[in-house]
Amino acid sequence: MTNLLIVDDDKAVCDALASLVVAEGFTADSAGTLREAELYLGAQRPDAILADLMLPDGDGVDLLAGADIGEAPFIVMTGRASVDTAIHAMRAGATDYLTKPVDPQHLLALLRAIEKQKKPRPFGSGAAGQVTESGGFGRLIGTSRAMRHMYHELERVARTDASVFLVGESGTGKELVAQTLHELSARREAPFTPVNCGAISPMLLESEFFGHEKGSFTGAHRQHQGYFDQAGTGTLFLDEVTEMPVELQVKLLRTLESGAYLRVGGHGECQANCRIIAATNRDPLEAVAEGRFRVDLFHRLNVFPIVIPPLRERVDDIDVLAARFLAVLNARYGTERRFGEGALLSLRAHSWPGNVRELRNVVHRAHIMATNDLIDDIGITLVAAPEPAPDPSIISFHVGTSIDEVERELIFATLLKCDGVKKKTAQILGVSLKTLYNKLEYYEATGKLPESIRSLRAVGKPPAFPPSP
Repeated sequence: MTNLLIVDDDKAVCDALASLVVAEGFTADSAGTLREAELYLGAQRPDAILADLMLPDGDGVDLLAGADIGEAPFIVMTGRASVDTAIHAMRAGATDYLTKPVDPQHLLALLRAIEKQKKPRPFGSGAAGQVTESGGFGRLIGTSRAMRHMYHELERVARTDASVFLVGESGTGKELVAQTLHELSARREAPFTPVNCGAISPMLLESEFFGHEKGSFTGAHRQHQGYFDQAGTGTLFLDEVTEMPVELQVKLLRTLESGAYLRVGGHGECQANCRIIAATNRDPLEAVAEGRFRVDLFHRLNVFPIVIPPLRERVDDIDVLAARFLAVLNARYGTERRFGEGALLSLRAHSWPGNVRELRNVVHRAHIMATNDLIDDIGITLVAAPEPAPDPSIISFHVGTSIDEVERELIFATLLKCDGVKKKTAQILGVSLKTLYNKLEYYEATGKLPESIRSLRAVGKPPAFPPSP
């Protein structure tokens, strides 16, 4: 069911439009100012936005710059239609333009088209069949192997009510993954409620999660709905869950196991019927080992773990991500900037410790600093990805290397891998212990025995062998 956010300072207009769309089987919410709309968008994601251009605190299209609307179609309406206002709205990123009084059939046709586009396409065998031609999957972007593997996991677990535990570095988009999972699930029409567990005042934790009754403490002038109340039958996203105080972890575990909770100052139990998605940017087992995260809560949340790949492991996605971020900025500011090959090479060479969030910020700065439409210089010092440490168990040779040299290096490498234990080395190489010792003595006599091997010669030394005939 498509949900429409109507933004207009005329309550009568909001009510009339809401009644129209609800009568046709859609849902609607309304906001009277930009600020109200931004607060709404901070908590929920509508399927479409219909905003008046003239609002008390600004221009309706300012929402495109001041709030994260995801991929929701943005429709503007105005009572003062002109070519200039239409061009302004479209350049800012609006997808359609309506004049007041709004033609009901036109609006309903737009919503039906949006509803049709929401229906997921069949999921491909072993691959993310819902990936769009532009590389999108729900709110996520990327077609790399690592992302397609994650898309497959998301599609499978979305059909269930299992708790999901997301593990990913800062900036990898854990909340976007959680939102995508919610929107693929049967709970998509209910609220998605994100909570940063590390950003809540310790004094308010219990009240924020479970709510409180009027008069339960000084300053409690009305009943307060906690996060479980707000989530309802939707999804409760617990971000940075390992930062949650241990005493609250006990109460959260009790709620997850019993499905019931008590508001602060309350006497009757409330039922929790939301799905839980938890996330952390650190190793949860490390937090358990340090005593900061209860092992029983971890196992309760870790029904279906998903690891979000860092950007350095999905280099193939950098170009499409950068292009998408730049396209949003072009639409917002009416520019036509594009990346040159030099800029793209720099982006691919960076290690991206801040992941996708860092990439978005770099693209934003490059857009601001650009002196023309071709961005060929990122303009900041990028940190090259570190070279992977060489694997001591792998050796390679150039074509043309002699058999004697290959044999010598293979013996040395195997000896190092076996920590100087010559009996084990001989077994791996498939030679006798006497042959190995003869080889090493020959290399030492001819000056071909490196110091790293000489220091290992005392290990596993057998009795002296008679000289070979």
